[in-house]
Amino acid sequence: MSSTSTNTSAQKSLGNTVPQPEPPSAAHTAVLTAIKVLHTIVWALFAVCIVAIPIASWYGANRVALWLAAIVSVEVAVLALNKWRCPLTALAARYTAERRANFDIYLPEWLARHNKVIFGTIYFVGVVTSCARWLLTVK
Repeated sequence: MSSTSTNTSAQKSLGNTVPQPEPPSAAHTAVLTAIKVLHTIVWALFAVCIVAIPIASWYGANRVALWLAAIVSVEVAVLALNKWRCPLTALAARYTAERRANFDIYLPEWLARHNKVIFGTIYFVGVVTSCARWLLTVK
């Protein structure tokens, strides 16, 4: 008998079996899917707002750019209060042991991993550009 099967037999007789992860239930899978869909929709809305800020400013729609920046600033505050994690990430984590960068959202893993850097930079540049354009138009 091999030492592996002996160790396994000894562990079982002593009650030291290694617990196997249970597959997720259909209910958990459905809830996780709903969270991922919601998270993706919310992400897309904020991504559109962020990209639209410099575009609105470029076309002279400074009030629109201001509103878009204000909407995104609420999300930034929520992230800051949650240690730079979306609350939906913590919610999704209750329903899976998965922890890849995109376990909680329908985005490519590379985008989920670099999301804050990419869109944070676009947001910052958009707000600075919008402020500069607005200051140039004020007389």
